[in-house]
Amino acid sequence: MSSTTIQREPRVRRRRSSPVLDYVQGIVQVTGGTILATTMIASSVAAGVLVGLASSFRNLPDVRSLKTYTPPQTTHIYDIKGKPLTSLHGEANREVVKLDQISPNLKRAVMAIEDSHFYQHQGVNPTSLGRAFFANYREGSVVEGGSTMTMQLVKNLFLSRDRTFNRKVAEAVLAVRVEQVFSKIEILELYLNQVYWGHNTYGVQTAAQSYFGKSAKDLTLGEATMLAGLIQAPEEYSPFVDLKAAKTRQALVIQRMQQLGWITAAEAQAARQQPIKLGKITSWQTSELPIITEAVISELNQRFGEETVLKGGMRIQTTVDYNFQKMAEQVVRREHEQLLNSGVNADQLALAAVDPRTHFVKAIVGSSDPGRSQFNRAIQSRRQPGSAFKPFVYYLAFASGKYTPDTIVVDKPITLRDGEEVYTPNNYGGGYGGSMTARTSLIQSRNIPVLKMGQDLGLDRVIELCRSLGIKSPMEPVLSLPLGSVGLTPLEMAGAFATFANNGWHSDTTIIARVTDPKGNVLLDNTPKPKLLLDPWATASLNAVMTGVITEGTARSAQIGRQAAGKTGTTSSERDVWFVGYVPQLSVAVWLGNDNNSPIGGGVTGGTYAAPVWRDFMLEALKDEPVQYFPSVTSFNQP
Repeated sequence: MSSTTIQREPRVRRRRSSPVLDYVQGIVQVTGGTILATTMIASSVAAGVLVGLASSFRNLPDVRSLKTYTPPQTTHIYDIKGKPLTSLHGEANREVVKLDQISPNLKRAVMAIEDSHFYQHQGVNPTSLGRAFFANYREGSVVEGGSTMTMQLVKNLFLSRDRTFNRKVAEAVLAVRVEQVFSKIEILELYLNQVYWGHNTYGVQTAAQSYFGKSAKDLTLGEATMLAGLIQAPEEYSPFVDLKAAKTRQALVIQRMQQLGWITAAEAQAARQQPIKLGKITSWQTSELPIITEAVISELNQRFGEETVLKGGMRIQTTVDYNFQKMAEQVVRREHEQLLNSGVNADQLALAAVDPRTHFVKAIVGSSDPGRSQFNRAIQSRRQPGSAFKPFVYYLAFASGKYTPDTIVVDKPITLRDGEEVYTPNNYGGGYGGSMTARTSLIQSRNIPVLKMGQDLGLDRVIELCRSLGIKSPMEPVLSLPLGSVGLTPLEMAGAFATFANNGWHSDTTIIARVTDPKGNVLLDNTPKPKLLLDPWATASLNAVMTGVITEGTARSAQIGRQAAGKTGTTSSERDVWFVGYVPQLSVAVWLGNDNNSPIGGGVTGGTYAAPVWRDFMLEALKDEPVQYFPSVTSFNQP
């Protein structure tokens, strides 16, 4: 029966028949119904009857499960230097802490207002329960709780919130069992980490951080008493909602602590007068770097499952430095605006940067306007790299022992056949160069020589090389594969070229450095473990040739005043424009194009538009980095 109904029909009392209630009613009649007698008898009955009722609740949960219980906790994501980027949680935004990490002020304040006899009872306070018992009897329903903190704990963990007599008895039975299994310290720690504080905030540590911007161990008496006052009705008394109501509740807690002799009158006065500096609600935060955290979350969900990520309290260290990522976003935005102002018809620009020494992702920018488009083209969009794919074939040629940079190749018209497939290629812009060295053919980005190399070496081997370099996008051994007729992401290109930049030493490209659980146990450790994947001489030879692409080839606009290597890429009809380049410390892929795959415009090439973007980014990224050089070809023996 609702409280509204009781108010309208005060003379009609309906209650469920209960031997316990009938027994108590008889005692009340014999004693004349005095308040003192009622309370004394009820206390005795409440304490004694629980033991008898326990046998009727054999199907209650086993409280020993709390020994291994881990409450849902908030997952936190940080940059490489420990700067918080975002927090992830389901309904419960919670961070669990040990009892000795909680301010004594708060422990006393909570006990004062919620359960001042916490250290005296054994799970049930007979006096409080007896008082509530008769209040409920008079009303014919559960209108008063009389719950101890132990009873509140088991209610939150094991039981429904139905206000029924049976549930209250089950709550009491479970509370007694908990007190038999756990110490008071363990119960208080569980309670303070479990309780709801409002605004999707659970547990005292998260509450302290939300309401006051500090750790639970640093709470003052004024802050602690305000926080303790919220437990009864968190949203109603929240200082974010009604500071006056919060102060009224705080005063009640302070008064109670003083009555108990737990604080002095001077301490009480100081707590009332302390200025309260509020923090900010920490639930449902927006990310400091959305494009990074979304990529991290996607990878973690695949590895651990969404439920674990949301509730597992993980601590995730990304490989990205906040300031470096912000710089990358600014450069991409600025460069794209300049391209649009110059008449280039490309609605998107994406960039991916990888450290060759670790294969850690340093930056990913998936959109020239993140506010307008959340689609991450740096890792989600597969676009044809065009001639930027050719270095994979040239490396394989040098590593095979059949070719060196000085090997003569011929650039003249050919027709290739593979079963029913017939392919007659030509060079970008038309024309043929005749006989030339392999070095010249790559510097000038000639198509015919690389197609012949692909046929000679085997297209399956080209694909195998790409797989070993971390490229996972679908690939087929079609005749035009050496010209980049396959969809790849900028991050795949930057990661693969990073192995060239590190002279053949390879680690798996990753955006996650380390993942631990709330206790510090390592769940994922991506500490680089480089292995020599490529032949050093062949890699050094490729690097030497690709430095020529910048100094004298198709990417002269990518010169940055230090040794660098790279390759331009432009697909047919100018739909995708690329430049992928590197120095020993950084490998970066730049892509320019339209989401609907429409042509950018005649005459647009990787060398004229993507390479300058790469140059401007590298000048920013490397301004504090020393000049480093690729190993000399003469340092290694030819295979």
